[in-house]
Amino acid sequence: MLEVTRLTGEALDAALPELARLRIDVFRAFPYLYEGDLAYEAKYLRSYRQNQNAILVAVRDGDRIVGAATGMPLADHADASELTGPMPPVEKIFYCAESVLLPEYRGHGLGHAFFDAREAEARRQGFDYTLFCGVVRSEDHPDRPEGYRPLDTFWRNRGYAKAEGVTATFCWTDLGNREETPHLLQAWIRQLD
Repeated sequence: MLEVTRLTGEALDAALPELARLRIDVFRAFPYLYEGDLAYEAKYLRSYRQNQNAILVAVRDGDRIVGAATGMPLADHADASELTGPMPPVEKIFYCAESVLLPEYRGHGLGHAFFDAREAEARRQGFDYTLFCGVVRSEDHPDRPEGYRPLDTFWRNRGYAKAEGVTATFCWTDLGNREETPHLLQAWIRQLD
């Protein structure tokens, strides 16, 4: 049976290695094509333990973590410094950093559960907006799988819209490469009701 829970304290500490591996496994797929680094992932995820306003939601199938989503105030997140373009003040934005879910668990409402939990937390903390960034890859990218469908429709159905002119550039090592390269991401935003 699947269980969606918020991880905090010792439970989060204990789950860090499994969460780091999950992020690497999911982000290996298009459009991320992320080579991954366990030490970086563990350090990144630890920031959610150190921020009292952060949220980390996990999906367990028995004892195994099969999905996770994170969020925290944008002003507290390192990604805030990479965003450029016209947007509301960062102090009004809760950042939904990522959702990762193993492919065999998709299509069962867990993506909605991730957004529901983060949006509820954003409202609880008094934020006016939620925002996340999606990777931009060209339509003719050589590693784009046949029949690939971006998640744009899912995001729009959740009330998100592209934050026109708001982008970020993050660096990571693509699969098969040795060096980090820059990658463009498009911000998506939702005004909370």
